[in-house]
Formats: sequence, structure tokens, C-alpha cells
Amino acid sequence: MTQTTFGPDFTEEGILFRLWAPLHESVSLKMEGADPRPMHAAGDGWHRCTASDARAGTRYRFVLPDGLEIPDPASRFQPEDVHGPSEVVDLSAYRWKTNDWTGRPWEEMVLYELHIGCFTPEGTFRAAIERLDHLRELGVTALQIMPLSDFPGRYSWGYDGVLPYAPDSSYGRPEDLMALVDAAHERGISVFLDVVYNHFGPDGNYIPCYAPLFTDHHKTPWGNGINYDGDRSEMIREFVIGNAIYWLTEFRLDGFRFDAVHAIKDDSKEHLLHALARRVRAAAGGRHVHLIVENEENDSDLLTREEKGEARLFTAQWNDDVHHVLHIAATGETFGYYADYAGDGEKLGRALAEGFVFQGEHMPYRGGSRGRPSGHLPPTAFVSFIQNHDQIGNRALGDRIMASSPVDAVKAVTSIYLLSPEIPMLFMGEEWGAREPFPYFCDFDEDLNEKVRKGRREELSRLPGFDAADLLDPTAPSTFAAGKLDWSKRASSEVLDFYRKLLDLRRHRIIPLLKGAGDAVYRSAGTAVAVDWTLAGNSRLHLRANLGNEAASLGSKREDGETIFRLGRSDDGELAPWTVIWSISEA
Repeated sequence: MTQTTFGPDFTEEGILFRLWAPLHESVSLKMEGADPRPMHAAGDGWHRCTASDARAGTRYRFVLPDGLEIPDPASRFQPEDVHGPSEVVDLSAYRWKTNDWTGRPWEEMVLYELHIGCFTPEGTFRAAIERLDHLRELGVTALQIMPLSDFPGRYSWGYDGVLPYAPDSSYGRPEDLMALVDAAHERGISVFLDVVYNHFGPDGNYIPCYAPLFTDHHKTPWGNGINYDGDRSEMIREFVIGNAIYWLTEFRLDGFRFDAVHAIKDDSKEHLLHALARRVRAAAGGRHVHLIVENEENDSDLLTREEKGEARLFTAQWNDDVHHVLHIAATGETFGYYADYAGDGEKLGRALAEGFVFQGEHMPYRGGSRGRPSGHLPPTAFVSFIQNHDQIGNRALGDRIMASSPVDAVKAVTSIYLLSPEIPMLFMGEEWGAREPFPYFCDFDEDLNEKVRKGRREELSRLPGFDAADLLDPTAPSTFAAGKLDWSKRASSEVLDFYRKLLDLRRHRIIPLLKGAGDAVYRSAGTAVAVDWTLAGNSRLHLRANLGNEAASLGSKREDGETIFRLGRSDDGELAPWTVIWSISEA
């Protein structure tokens, strides 16, 4: 069993309970069915107690001097939600079937983002196992699971978690999550977890009652920043870094997606993100472990490569810029930040060839510059998609791109992102054209629920065509239920065959060329775009596409190399509407 700085440990003398509570001189341990017992003040703010009568399954709380009973901040399981007792769990008791699993190279990744509660009707880890064969046959090689840290209430997107070491009990027990990871590995599927280290949720976070978790030195969209660089910040940093290592080692995860890293404020000599990446990679040993960031600032420095092309810190970034240009092409929407990505094929060409559309230029929606140069990075430093939880859920009705966009347009943008050298990521159900919405949902007490409802109305009222009467109540059980996939519609879907064809083509023709991918060039003319990538062995991958309702020409009648995929028509160099042509040529 991996030893961690936080949480209960199994020792020869019994269970060692510990709490870092530097704001109090004394703390008690209260096990269910027993009287509180004082903990030993061990110095540096630590309080410890070894209980010979505790065992796996024992439920316990810590008691502060004012009588407040709190869960363990590093609880492994919360059977009665965030305000209830913590439970001792012997994670070493799980018997792994895939001890020889070492992961998969990054170039092989086809990510599939899912929310455990909505992925299946049951909404559990165990139920998700039953759908893994579908994903394997589709061509998915990695799950991207939305946050699991214990959150308040019956349902949540997961970004309001407050107990980062405990998978939420509504999805099952920790052992069930282990079984899901194990079953995925049996099928050659990696498992990534979305983790949130930029804020804690508004309900159930007791840490500020006994430790300096926050600092007013930094501000974030959620209030004061987490104390990563102030007085007594060393242990806060250890709590978070240790959490990532815990998921990696105990649950054998293959990597992480780090939520909104631009909101992690730290003036330390070594920024938390750098320390986190360094230590997680060290803990991985010889396994393939990949670290993905969400970064609104488009800071390409986080994606720096070593001389051999290996990631120095983070493997890749979610590329919102590719999403935005493809979304505009398919939907015609140009409101809000979409307006800055509208126009011709120029922005799409730049996003596919260089990663970011904005690389330091002024972005009107932001009112300032955005991004840093990214053209020197390989295409695999970027994760592309036409849907994800944010881009669907932060719409008034949580509607998917398939719900109202023309079929030809959706097929065209799909064939671009799935065959691009960037790493593709599907959103659950996309592969069969699911039309269930994925609205934002949460479940707090009524006071917080009303604040959420009001905040959503104010935020979404700026969208064109917004009607408050149509807005789904984010706190209602029916809103959560609306986001659940209807798997019965998979069988009659023609879209599924289209996705399978594209992913099979990617597996056999694109992926073998991605290791050591080099530079790319692009050009555009109206709605038409041409992109040429240099890949492994100096092979060349070529895209010719017209994402518009009128024919367009790139001024060349010649098609490059062997055509491996064609959607639409091309006559004498003129591309018909919604035409996409992929080809490969040898050096």
C-alpha cells in the first residue's frame, strides 16, 4: 500500500489517523460508536492518533476544540456525503488483473470524455465497465473522466468537489473505481482523470476551519486563491501534489486533465504546476503517464518539449481554438467569443497547423492580447474536439452540435478533427449522434441552489435568443436526468459507422506517422483551406477542405499523393460545399 502524507495508514499497531490542523493546539478523534479520544500534537501543526480498535470499514471524524465535527480532508470514502463521517478503506485489498499494464504512448490516444453519472442509466463505475467493449470496438484508447472528488448533494459536474481523495459515493466505492480502471486496461484503454486544483466547492470544505487553505494575496473567479505560496503553504502544496500521486499510484491512472490552470496563482520559486508535473512524472516510474492542461491563457511555455520531443512538463492542452473555428463553420454562430474566430479558412488553417489561433495578438472579446507562439510545437501537443462538457453545458439549453446543425456540416468538421494529427477527444454519445443535452447541474442546499439559478440566468442572458422561460433549472433532478445517455438509440445510428470508419483510418494510417511529427504549412481562400504536415519519415499528410455552403477553389487542380478519405466533390481544383479530402504522400 502506497504511503501518503495525508489520510489514514495501516500500521502494525492499528490505524494511524492524522490531521494537519496548525490553527488549533488540540484535536480529537471520534470513531463511530466510541467516545472521542485526544490526538497527540506531533509538531508543525500535525495531530496523530493510532487506534488499535480501528479497521477497514471504521467510520470516523475529527473534533475541533469548539466541538465542530469534520471529515478527514484526505478521506478515502464518504458513505454519507461531504458532511458525514469518513470511512477507513484498505485500498491494498483490491486484486489487480493487469499488473503488467504500462500504459500507451501519447500518439495512440483517442480520448473519450464522459461523466460517470450520465454515461449510463445507473450512473456508476460498475455500470460503465459494461460499456467498455463498445468503446474498444469504436477505436477509443483512453477514457477522460470528469472530476470524481466527493461533492455535496446527489449530482454534480464534479467541479465543486471538496474532498479530493474520495471518489464520490454516488458512483460507487473506491474499489469499484479500481475495477473500472482494471477493466479498461484489460481492453487496452488508458484512463485519465479530470482534477481541480484551482478552487474548492462552496459547500462541505472544512479545511479553512483548521488550516490556512486560502490567501487574499491572489484572487480567482471563485474568490481568494489557494495558498500555494504564502505562510505555511508547503503543506497545502503537498496536499495537492500528493493527491495527484495518490490517484496515479493507488488507482493506477494513466494521467490527468488539470482544470483551468490559468487560475492557479503561485509566486513561489517553483510554481505549483512545475512541481506537480515533475513529481508526478517521477512517481510514474517507467509507465506512460500523460498530463493535459486546460489553459485559457494559451501559454505554450507549459508545453515545452525536450530535444528528443518528449514533454518537459505537460503533454498537451485542450485546444479551444480548433473547437471554435469548427463550431462556427458547422453552426454559423458568431456571438460572444465566437466572433473573434469567424471569417474564412485562415483561422482554421492556423489552428490545425500551429495550434493556437491567437499567439499574442489582440483578442477583442478579451480586450487584450492572448496566447504565445505555438507553431514550434508538434500537433500532438494539442487536443482537438467539436464538443466537450463546457462547450455543450455552458449553453442555455445544453444542446449538442448535432441537435440543429446540418448533417453535411457536422460530418465535415468531424472528419477534420478525427483525422488531424492533433489528439482527438470525443464527448460521450457523440459517436452515434446523441442528441441528449448535457446541461449544467448541481445539488446544494436551497440557499446555494438559488444563487446558482440566479447566476446562470445572468450569465446566459447575454446569449442571442435567450429566453429565461426555456432555461433548465440546474438544481432540478430532471436536469440531471436529461443529460443521461439513451443507449437504445445507438443501434439505429448511421453516424456510428461513420465514426468507426474514421477512427479505423486514424489507427492504421495516421497514428503510425505521428511520432516525431514536424512542421506544417497552410493556406486559405475564402472558406477553403489547405494544410500540409510533415510527419514521421518525412511523410506528408495533406488536408483540402471547404467548410462553406458555396464552392471554393484553392487554385490548384493537383491532389497530393494517395487519397485516404474523401467527403464531397472536387472538380478541376474547385471544392464543392462541405468537401474534405485527406491524402498522404511519401518524401
